[in-house]
Amino acid sequence: MRPNILAHVQIRLPNRNFRSIIIYGFIRIMKLQKLLSMVRRCDADFGLIEQGDKIAVGLSGGKDSLALLYALASYRRFCTNSFELCAVVIDAGAGADFSPLVPLCEKLDVPLHIVKTEIAPIVFEARREKNPCSLCSKMRRGALDGKLNELGYNVLALGHNADDMVETLLLGMLYEGRLNTLQPKSYLDRAGIKLIRPLLYVREKETAAFVREYSAPVVVNPCPANGFTKRETMKSLISEMCKITPDAFERIHSALTHPERNNLIKK
Repeated sequence: MRPNILAHVQIRLPNRNFRSIIIYGFIRIMKLQKLLSMVRRCDADFGLIEQGDKIAVGLSGGKDSLALLYALASYRRFCTNSFELCAVVIDAGAGADFSPLVPLCEKLDVPLHIVKTEIAPIVFEARREKNPCSLCSKMRRGALDGKLNELGYNVLALGHNADDMVETLLLGMLYEGRLNTLQPKSYLDRAGIKLIRPLLYVREKETAAFVREYSAPVVVNPCPANGFTKRETMKSLISEMCKITPDAFERIHSALTHPERNNLIKK
């Protein structure tokens, strides 16, 4: 009988702390890989990124724009079409602290540009808008477009996610009587800018989990209207729909991302 040469071999496993570090690192990598796979799929399905694009991430400091920043910073390493990347923050003058974003962008090797404006005082003090979100959004977009033109960047990447897409559909149907949603890619002819939304396959809960896992520096939104918008009402409506039909969200999102299945009235 041949001796068992492994009988006297002692296999020493790493200690518990080391194993925890390995597992934690693996989980972080897997979360980034999952995020990247959905960004890559969105890019492949809608042709978001072209060779030589100069992409600016509209960085608000919220979870979605932070997840988008991480994703595109990694995606540029293996994307078929090479592209440049920077981040642009529009400081609306509401008192938000964007300083934690500086070391993050340095770590990701992404140039950061912070544009100071007086949007908040204009919207909430001078104009005293009853529905401030629309005007604020237009002014922020105008500031973003202006900065991109100044920098010579031709693409604006925004962090709208799958939840935003479905909520926009419901907002249009219930408040405007029309079918409308966020587009993965569109062109702003006057500004000469291409607008892309690479996170439209990503759920909001996934971006929240990602930034939590990476301890990303989420900037607190000091907007007085935060949490009191029609979009928040749509979130509640979707939650109630899913209690009745658990796959309701996925079905609506699938209908939006597969327009070839539509069978609407045509005049």
